[in-house]
Amino acid sequence: MVWKVEQAVAWIEKTNALIQSNKEYLTELDQAIGDGDHGLNMSRGFQEAEAKVSSTDYDTIADVFKDTATVLMSKVGGASGPLYGTAFLKMSMVLKGKDPVTQAEFADAVEEALNGIKQRGKADQGEKTMIDVWHPVADFLKNGQNVQAEKLEETAQQAMENTKDTLATKGRAAYLQERSRGHVDPGSTSSFYLFQALADVWKEGA
Repeated sequence: MVWKVEQAVAWIEKTNALIQSNKEYLTELDQAIGDGDHGLNMSRGFQEAEAKVSSTDYDTIADVFKDTATVLMSKVGGASGPLYGTAFLKMSMVLKGKDPVTQAEFADAVEEALNGIKQRGKADQGEKTMIDVWHPVADFLKNGQNVQAEKLEETAQQAMENTKDTLATKGRAAYLQERSRGHVDPGSTSSFYLFQALADVWKEGA
């Protein structure tokens, strides 16, 4: 698939719709092992991001992602704002000057976003964070020719569900130690919604 500005805007719009629909669920997940504010923070941030990108005329995908990053960093509280903001900022940097964007270029952008999240959060795969979804998705997108939208969604969903049995070693959940097991990670869940939305845009544009 070739990615254009309209697909980038649609991705933010669809992500916002999923976040709003599941705001209470994200809050419940975060009440179990975190601060309890993930649903509210993500809801506010993506609502503002959608409002911004939907009302702006863009020439490039990089500019869509740059504005998304700026809004998320300023509007999403807690650790999630800087992490999601960093992800979109890294994607905008990789894709600068490229429009439309090829599938391979988009995969490179997601990989760089993952690296940014790791660096910013000082975390890695297997520590019960959003990285547990971003990592397998980035690997999947790098597979190139075998990539399909349905498989992308399955990959993200399975990765999210796998966090339920993972011991948290980063963030607020790490204080719970063994009691962090048995709960799906909130950041992994919001990341799943992000990639579920991406898969939906992909299906429509394929």
